[in-house]
Amino acid sequence: MTTPGSESPKQSRLTDHLWTPIVESHEVSEAVRIDLHRLQVGDFEAVLTAEFAESLLRSFSQGPVNWSPEIRDPTWAISDDETEVSIAYHFTIVGLALFNVFIQSNITGPPLPTSFSSAHLFFDNEDRATSLRCENLKKNCHSGLAVDGVSLYPLIANIELFCAAHRILNDQHVEELVKEVRWPRLQANFLHQRMLSEATPSLQEKIYEDLKHLEDKFFSQYPEEIKVRFLLERAAINAFHGFDSKAREDLDQAARGTGFQFALTGLLGKRTKFQQKETSQLVVLAKSNDADTEIEAIGLDRGKPSGNERNGAQATNAGPTNLDLNDDTLLESISFSKKPASLPRAIEDESSLPSALTTLDPSNQPLLKPLDSIILLSLASSITNTSPADGLTRENTLPYATRVLEGGSSNWQIYTQALLVRSRIEGYRSRTVERGVLQLQALVDQVIVETTPDTNTGSTKTTFLPKPKPSETASATERLQYVHQLCSPTRWELEAELAARWVSLGSFRTALEIYERLQMWTEAALCWAGVDREDKAVEIIRKQLFHSSNGSTLNDDDEDDEGTWEGPERDPPPPNAPRLYCILGDIDESPSMYERAWSVSNNRYSRAQRSLGRHYFSAKDYPKAAEAYEKSLHINRLNHPTWFALGCVRLELQQWDKAVDAFSRTVQLDDQDAEAWSNLAAALLRLESNIPAQDAWPNTSKPVLDDEDDETLTAAHEQEDPQRHKRDALAALSRASRLLYTSYRIWENLLIVAASLKPPSYTDVAIAQKRLIDLRGSSIGEKCIDEDILQLLVRHIITSDLSNNEAGPQGYDASKPGLQRMVVELVEKDVIPLITTSSRLWLLVAKLALWRNRPSSALAAHEKAWRAVISQPGWEVGTEKGWEDVVDATIELVDAYESLGDMQRTEGLGAGDGEGGGEVVARDWRFKARSAVRGILGRGKGSWEGTGGWERLVERGEGLKVSG
Repeated sequence: MTTPGSESPKQSRLTDHLWTPIVESHEVSEAVRIDLHRLQVGDFEAVLTAEFAESLLRSFSQGPVNWSPEIRDPTWAISDDETEVSIAYHFTIVGLALFNVFIQSNITGPPLPTSFSSAHLFFDNEDRATSLRCENLKKNCHSGLAVDGVSLYPLIANIELFCAAHRILNDQHVEELVKEVRWPRLQANFLHQRMLSEATPSLQEKIYEDLKHLEDKFFSQYPEEIKVRFLLERAAINAFHGFDSKAREDLDQAARGTGFQFALTGLLGKRTKFQQKETSQLVVLAKSNDADTEIEAIGLDRGKPSGNERNGAQATNAGPTNLDLNDDTLLESISFSKKPASLPRAIEDESSLPSALTTLDPSNQPLLKPLDSIILLSLASSITNTSPADGLTRENTLPYATRVLEGGSSNWQIYTQALLVRSRIEGYRSRTVERGVLQLQALVDQVIVETTPDTNTGSTKTTFLPKPKPSETASATERLQYVHQLCSPTRWELEAELAARWVSLGSFRTALEIYERLQMWTEAALCWAGVDREDKAVEIIRKQLFHSSNGSTLNDDDEDDEGTWEGPERDPPPPNAPRLYCILGDIDESPSMYERAWSVSNNRYSRAQRSLGRHYFSAKDYPKAAEAYEKSLHINRLNHPTWFALGCVRLELQQWDKAVDAFSRTVQLDDQDAEAWSNLAAALLRLESNIPAQDAWPNTSKPVLDDEDDETLTAAHEQEDPQRHKRDALAALSRASRLLYTSYRIWENLLIVAASLKPPSYTDVAIAQKRLIDLRGSSIGEKCIDEDILQLLVRHIITSDLSNNEAGPQGYDASKPGLQRMVVELVEKDVIPLITTSSRLWLLVAKLALWRNRPSSALAAHEKAWRAVISQPGWEVGTEKGWEDVVDATIELVDAYESLGDMQRTEGLGAGDGEGGGEVVARDWRFKARSAVRGILGRGKGSWEGTGGWERLVERGEGLKVSG
């Protein structure tokens, strides 16, 4: 909290962007204007200790669960000139003050003053000392804020402030009189969603309703900066709920709105202390549009020149501490090469950078506007959410945070968020992991100190770094200014993240100490389970749910009981009982625990049914699995993994139409799920073609009678597109192949479906066959080639050339793009190098070469086809079928010699000009043919003399003598 007039004149006051122009346009009382000014300058205590607020909050304390402000009650009027609109604005301002104080005490800081006490707000003088009433109020608020069986973190400070703010901002009467309350209500509901242990569908629906309302009704009225704020908040909401593509679109639109120019590029520089040769280093070049040179920057490196100083910004040392790397190999920051002033245009030509970025010095970039810094940090988080958790992803995200940190920031909370983003990225590299963990620890200490109320006891919390002086910290208004756009984590989320980081480093004891201090029993149990101590994990969970087996009824915090916690269930159960029962079921593999979680939550905890569905699916009890998943989706219809699992169950049950519906919902929620697209295709292929695709219906001028039966229409159109589902399956597989480009199974399915159409989709067939060769050619060789489908391709391009041209066959034109060139290149570049034992493939090569008027290549392919057959072991003494195959191959070779041997060469040395004069393909073709026949007869004489194949081969050899 601050006092009026304490904010810097260069800082925007809170709510200026939303309330000031709107309030001035209404007939509101002077008292509303005074409270609005107090809210804008961060004097929340003055707003909450006013007579109106005290009466309102004491009314709330009587029954917080079902409490609703009665705006139309005339007793709320402070003066005779108070209208309903003024009273509604009073309610809204009090709700905003409560909301901001709650955020200040749990997310941003600074500490609330010693004079502030929530008990003083909710209870009169006689009840202030009654701690029991305060505890009951907190418990009621916790239970009232539980949604769909999901509870809040139990140790949230000043939860009663948030509960009261939540009730006010979500009141229907307030919304009717104060239309602009939708935005703060959206912010309150989103924070509510984040404070729950799991995202809930009920709140998600409310949040997106408010987003749509704000966009439809108010977005066009906002100035550009306010639109950007809204887009950044919507991006954070979309990212939280897993809609990463939508979040990225919002960020791109926000960047266009501010005129922000940035690019991730590579520039020459050195990264290590001993590096002699400069190599390309990733860097983000960024520049704000018409950057404000009057704002002050925090967090600049001491003794290091800064672009902010060059632009006239005053650097100050006040800000969160940025720890040095202190590595014996890596530099503190990349040392970029000094480029001459004459090279910027060359750089622009090389990397297509905007002209505003080509002149930037990567080591000395200008200060960014706050919203532009948030865009960079949000983009870093977006890349992390949508990319694999590997080193390449972290290398791509680090420059975004580095740009915000090295350029400095004009806002305390933005700089803190940048340090947090960098610590997350650096926590997985051996040379930066130490700073990553220590920086996170420093941020945790900072948040804990800054959100712990000042006391007069003289005791202070021990921190990793010295506590900053008052002059080195930021005011509440500055910290709250962009907190919703940043989506800054709460203090317990930061501590839990630190514990998870210690777990990743193998320090389980330190992590357990943090989890137990935070009373995060589920995380502590999972930590024990991760080190194969399921017994300890079960003990922790059961202690929260059951009494001791020796009859003790100690509280959860008692550690003296040595019982096994097998006694009766606690009554009432803890707020997070549904989640605890589910984790107990995961450890014990007990479906009864999932069912108990479902009943404890009054049939609202969707995860319980998801876990039941997974259990029954593993047990191959598919009807029960389908029932469980359907119950879960009845509560949360926007859960993408549940729709996917339900689709898989319905495939097992052979409910093809229902499987299509499930996978269709899946790809609607996430169109980047390649497996869902592939499974959708599998279900479509098993459907009977009952109704053709609408876009395939023929255009007709015949009118449709009103009384014409729909079934008659369906039957009439059935013959128009009997392959509707197969075409839809092909489209789904095409989408899956683009998303999962390395899955050979998807490409195999695509190849088969494309070839099975009538007529086949030849282009898709060619593309799929080539991709299969790329994926599997090196491992299984020619087996990755489908001979039947390749023959289909070759026959199609030949017959289409011979029959579809009025001017006669045109032959092959290598300069003309299209299917013919695709197939020829496929055979020449991909198929031929893989052929080893398949005579059929060589015959296809010969057929294609002959169509291309290459008789020499065709004859050579025939020879290789023959050798592939006779090289098979055992045909001399094997089955008669093997002997007949050899005889057929030999006769086919002789026929090839006879038809191609005297033709004129068209390729290679000795090729003619097409009008004679060139050499023939094989002058000695008769000798070669007779030699082939004699060789086979000699090798098969002992076993096959006198057989039908022997006689046919002898007869073909005699024919060569006669013709010779």
